[in-house]
Amino acid sequence: MLIGVAFIALGFILMSGGGSDDPNVFNPEIYSWRRIRLAPALILIGFGIEVYAILLNPHKKK
Repeated sequence: MLIGVAFIALGFILMSGGGSDDPNVFNPEIYSWRRIRLAPALILIGFGIEVYAILLNPHKKK
């Protein structure tokens, strides 16, 4: 579960920033590949890992 939390945290960290201090100035950095594609993908992968970790039965006998 810690790996999933790390993926989610990394995704949110990569998504942060890119804003402008002046509200009258537009910063196109908001639409970078890292914020639009990479960060949400990492967050979804992290949620997938979390679901797998929750549903995994460690006491299953083979």
